[in-house]
Amino acid sequence: MSVIRKKKIAKIENQYIQQREKAGIAETRKRKLLFRRLAVFALFASIISYLMISTFISQTADLDKKQAQRAQLEQKLASLQKKQEVLDEEIVKLNDDEYIAKLARKEYFLSEKNEIIFNLPKEKKDSQDSPY
Repeated sequence: MSVIRKKKIAKIENQYIQQREKAGIAETRKRKLLFRRLAVFALFASIISYLMISTFISQTADLDKKQAQRAQLEQKLASLQKKQEVLDEEIVKLNDDEYIAKLARKEYFLSEKNEIIFNLPKEKKDSQDSPY
């Protein structure tokens, strides 16, 4: 087995060497502090980025839902406006006495003097098309 022998090396102990050693120690401390600050900054930056991206995604999803809901409500509004127009026309018609008389004759089978009402069965379109 080989035994490793330690070499005896003498260090020069002067003021310049001591200053260089202190400068080297200070530089390694500064470098460690810099890496720690950069690590903390990177951590905060990644947390803030994650929060911003998640907020953006959730707001985009909410916006899509609200746009779909808006389109649905606009369709409902259009149908209600059509219904309102029909009802307004019905109100105008109901103010006319002739229309009321015609409606009463049709719905309630009322007749005027010397008038005969015939009920005819409604024809189906399918029976008209087929020869049988």
